[in-house]
Amino acid sequence: MINLLVSFWFVLISSVYANTCFNRSGFFALNGAYDLNRQAMLSSLPSNVTANDGFYTTSTGQDSNRVYGLGMCFPDSAIDWRMYGNTLCLVHYSNRSFYGSLDMEIIRSDNYTRDFQANMTDLEITWEALMIGLIDQASSLYYAARTQKLESSISHVYGVVQCSRDISLENCTRCLQENVIKYRSCCRGTQGGIFSRPSCFIRWEVYPFLALLDNMPPLEKDGKGVSTGTIVAIVIIPILLLALGFAIWKRRKSHKAFTTANGYFSAAKRLKKTYDTEPLDNAGDDISTSGSFQFDLKAIEAATSNFHNINKLGHGGFGEVYKGTFPNGTEIAVKRLSKTSGQGEREFKNEVLLVAKLQHRNLVRLLGFCVQGEERILVYEFLPNKSLNYFLFGDSTKRSQLDWTRRYKIIGGITRGILYLHQDSRLTIIHRDLKASNILLDADMNPKIADFGMARNFRIDQTEDNTGRVVGTFGYMPPEYVANGQFSTKSDVYSFGVLILHKN
Repeated sequence: MINLLVSFWFVLISSVYANTCFNRSGFFALNGAYDLNRQAMLSSLPSNVTANDGFYTTSTGQDSNRVYGLGMCFPDSAIDWRMYGNTLCLVHYSNRSFYGSLDMEIIRSDNYTRDFQANMTDLEITWEALMIGLIDQASSLYYAARTQKLESSISHVYGVVQCSRDISLENCTRCLQENVIKYRSCCRGTQGGIFSRPSCFIRWEVYPFLALLDNMPPLEKDGKGVSTGTIVAIVIIPILLLALGFAIWKRRKSHKAFTTANGYFSAAKRLKKTYDTEPLDNAGDDISTSGSFQFDLKAIEAATSNFHNINKLGHGGFGEVYKGTFPNGTEIAVKRLSKTSGQGEREFKNEVLLVAKLQHRNLVRLLGFCVQGEERILVYEFLPNKSLNYFLFGDSTKRSQLDWTRRYKIIGGITRGILYLHQDSRLTIIHRDLKASNILLDADMNPKIADFGMARNFRIDQTEDNTGRVVGTFGYMPPEYVANGQFSTKSDVYSFGVLILHKN
């Protein structure tokens, strides 16, 4: 099979300048039927990719001379492709269809250290925080570009990630995470580089190598006075950096192998264990006694116009989320369990049993649930400002709304919510999945912790626990949890620390 990957300089004319050619298997006759189809496909690909927001698939020819092609470039009109096309563009063509297939083979691996003075621990922590944000954003868009400021200097680390849009978003996340693992194994502390696979690539630098990175608004405002938020940052961030630096050092010493599975990390020695062997949290409890109001399916269908797409707010591992309105005008958010989700049944029961027993202004309020036939539905209060993720990783207009006063308010609200879960409620709850997308914001931008499907309930005298089912989100999990399944209240504090790094 002829299967070629070409990373090319992309100019907005009908020519393709090959920079790197990766030949998988097979050759073709020059100026033969296949080659002529290939040339025709390549000549039209630049304009088609540009016209389709940086991604295009096509095929040319018939039978054995048919060429299947794919081209992608980072979707930014300000990019000078003659300068950056060799690292931010990719062409894949073959005589067989490959669309939708995850291809993880490394085709380019470059990294280097520039004449740049930086605290190495700070650089590594900043790089990790940058990649967490990029992958989080790319998990819904297939691409992302952003910057992260070093705490020890005025410098930034700039990054870009992109996935081929013919693969699933889950596989996009998996592919990008493999590049992070590659970096950790070979290239810690390097100040620039690129890892490219047929299905995804990442690039990072200590200078703004794209116009869109150069034009990103500064993370801190200029001014003569020192705001309250800045004072909080000066106090909190060094403590978090010290904790995260120790975690990185501890992870290096452990020398444990890791692998990815469906966007989550689990220790290699645990791979033979099934995620379905762990009993349900609070097994034996009946959700009918949970205290939540049980809704009739017809009432929910009426509120959401029978789950019409116009009311769809988003989707996740649990299923899809819709906005609904009851006849009295009450707005609700409806999480509908996907019928194909095996893990969702466990999370559904867990959330009903736990959240119904919790009441705090910084926790999302569960109004009720519905169990009818195959339907499993959770009904929450509706929060109009979506999630913190929407503001942190959205466009510049959204990011600009998070001034220091508002950031400080959000940090304080999340802190109160965590304190309630760990100490002030009659239960001791470990959330296990604190991240930006699980912090919802009400009309006044007050934060509310959401998504308790993975949460665990501790006994009064219990301080930690172990699990054979490591769940959570890459980048937010502490090393002892990833490696050994050990979790405690400290696990949530670690995740909160990573979240604060995002916010700063």
